[in-house]
Amino acid sequence: MPSTASPALLSIELTSPQSVDGRRAAFQSLWLLVRMQHAHAHGGGVVRLADLRGEVSDASTLRMVVSRAFRDFKAWGLEVGWGEDLQREPRFLNAERRSQGPFWLPAAQAKRLRLLVDNRPATAAEVASFLGLRARKAQAVGTITPPDAVHLQDAAFWKQLVASQQAARQGRLMSPVAGGNGNGSALEAIRLAGTLAASDFQRALVTLNEAMLWRRLGDNEQARRRLQALKKQRLAHHVAGNDYLGAMECIVSAWCAYTARDLPLAQSLLGGMAQDPARALVLRHHPDVRFEWCNLWALACRSRALALAADDRPAAAALAEESLQRFGEALAAAFESHSFDAAQHVAANMGMAAWLFDRVGLGDLPALAHDGHRADTTRRAVQWIAFSEWLCGHTDGQGRSAWNAIYLMRIARGHCRPDAQPTLAQFRAQKPLDPAAMSKLAGPLADAFDTANWPARWVDVAQARLADHQAGRRRYPGLQQGSLLFEHAWYAAHAGDLKAAEHSLGLLREVLPQLVPSDRAYFTESWNDALPAELVLEAKPPRRPAAPRKKAR
Repeated sequence: MPSTASPALLSIELTSPQSVDGRRAAFQSLWLLVRMQHAHAHGGGVVRLADLRGEVSDASTLRMVVSRAFRDFKAWGLEVGWGEDLQREPRFLNAERRSQGPFWLPAAQAKRLRLLVDNRPATAAEVASFLGLRARKAQAVGTITPPDAVHLQDAAFWKQLVASQQAARQGRLMSPVAGGNGNGSALEAIRLAGTLAASDFQRALVTLNEAMLWRRLGDNEQARRRLQALKKQRLAHHVAGNDYLGAMECIVSAWCAYTARDLPLAQSLLGGMAQDPARALVLRHHPDVRFEWCNLWALACRSRALALAADDRPAAAALAEESLQRFGEALAAAFESHSFDAAQHVAANMGMAAWLFDRVGLGDLPALAHDGHRADTTRRAVQWIAFSEWLCGHTDGQGRSAWNAIYLMRIARGHCRPDAQPTLAQFRAQKPLDPAAMSKLAGPLADAFDTANWPARWVDVAQARLADHQAGRRRYPGLQQGSLLFEHAWYAAHAGDLKAAEHSLGLLREVLPQLVPSDRAYFTESWNDALPAELVLEAKPPRRPAAPRKKAR
């Protein structure tokens, strides 16, 4: 007679070193198992790839982590499912699609797990702590209310949405920063908001914010997946605010294209949005949407103008004028929506655009002329960036990106205009503008450059921001991090500290694979042309791609 005994229980120890039935267990595999059990217990059902990213893996190692986890599950005698159909038996699923998720535990398997802390049953708070989730009050979990009801859970949802947006402004995108007073990351907060969402609109808003976060983190693949999910949510239901959600979906898609340096696609998406009657209405009347559209359109026009300046000056001049006009409209929209954070971004973009246009011979544009003169273009550029920094100081100082410092350091060394591949002596003989000179150019906005955030030497300005990133006080995406490393290397070499310069260039080599090809080409070209030959030979930069496009950032 066959045995009818239930499958054996599994004792899972959550404290380090983690174990299953007394045998050491890989943390990533155990985390995924406990996360699936948690999802099963709280009605969520599945664990998606996005839940793993930033917790136990990043995009480059995700497939390996999933493969290792399923080998461990098999060794532990567990049947684990994947895909959207939770009713399928795991043994009949297509293993080739397993790495795409989502992942889930059949009810019979979930009942087998005994979660322990120091050999006693784990509490809900301890499980949440192990998973990196915040414990919520029991009444907030599994609450079922009429879809049209206004209830306290709405307040909890909006609180988490605000927490996510505030964390994003402060640079806490994927993981908490040191000294963050216990506050979590933007990604954690928006996931918690998702568990509290009580309407189709709230769920769609969570998906939109997730897409925007992944785009800022430089993970275009994950951002596009969330945008596809948002499209399905909007098409499957009559979602309140659908026109706004559709407009923002289009803008984030255009941002992904711009980040990949596909300017024709970015502008095609934005142009189509402006021509669509429903979205054009949102663009006209919603200042936040108008800011995003105008700022991104201006950036795309700026890039195209710089690329055409050498070969087609009339076309480049027209694009540059349009870029500056759209930046102005974006700034007006930012103040219309009372968003200093948005205003500081576009002010910095305007300043850098003015300087870049002047560098490629477009400094005599009517929008840049002052009483018919172009001699003060650098002054005007610095003042716009100083205004951006001043605005940062009036948003509690937490919203500072690295771009203002990067832009000013580029302007300062751009003052030199050296020959390509100078000798070390020629390189050190150059005279970049120092921070004191920049402060003088800022004129009435010089007070934006306080000594706490702006040391007296550029090498120290770059080093302070890199130290914040390395210590976890700030999280800079790959392009900002790479830019800081290059500026630090340049100014360290100029100060005679070749060892520090070589160290930063070595770190830059590690960042380059994260960047899109055109950004890699920019750094490779700058590395070979702007640094002294001795340092280039010693540091052995990546081989320059064939015929890289000269591109100023």
